[in-house]
Order: sequence, then C-alpha cells, then structure tokens
Amino acid sequence: MIVLDTHIWVKWIINGNQDLSEKIVHAMQLDTHLAISAISCMEVSLLEKRGRLQLPLSVKDWLKEALENSGVESLPVTCEIMHKAVTLSDIHQDPADRIIIATSILYDAKLASIDSVFPNYKELQGRLLGK
Repeated sequence: MIVLDTHIWVKWIINGNQDLSEKIVHAMQLDTHLAISAISCMEVSLLEKRGRLQLPLSVKDWLKEALENSGVESLPVTCEIMHKAVTLSDIHQDPADRIIIATSILYDAKLASIDSVFPNYKELQGRLLGK
C-alpha cells in the first residue's frame, strides 16, 4: 500500500502523472493499492476555502469523484493513529502531516510525499517515496 500525501493526491487527480516524480509514478504503477488519510479531505477543503486551491467541481463533489473514480481508499483517523502522531519525533508541528505520517507507519505502507521536512523523520526511514 502507498499512502499519498495530500499534495500528491491532488496533483495526481487533477494532472495525472505529469506533476509527479518518476520515482513516485513507478511506485504507484507497481503497488496499485493507493490510499489517503481521511485528514487529507479536510486539508483539501481548507485549501479550497482559503483560496489556495481551485477545483473544477465543488469540494464535496471533487472529494467524492477523487475517491470513487480513482480507486484511492480513504483510511480512517483512529485513536491509535492519533496517539502515534503525537509520539512521533518533534520535527514539526503540523498535525495533519503528523497524522498522515502516523497512518503510513501503522498501515506499514510507503508514503508518497515531496514535503521537504518528511525526510527528517527517522520513523519514515525506508518508507518515504519522494523526488
């Protein structure tokens, strides 16, 4: 399984493979079980609300289409994931990113992200798919 960070998921749904690194595209072709943390739906909604993301549909419709038509699974945010997010190394304080990282760890999944801070997490060693 590959957990897609929010920006990877949005870019992939909107523009296909063209905005993704070859490493990420190759991994996604080999492991077709793709997922997001449910927190990514909140991040997309916030980005759109704040005018930092323009979507071709209403957010509600885009989220539905982006999950149903892509085969991407939305993984729930559980108490175990929340606890893991809090106990991660204190690299940065973005709770959504910490939840996404914890999700990939607890599902024993790779994490596709180009976030420049993620490589600093020792917990992601051998798990991170970046540039």
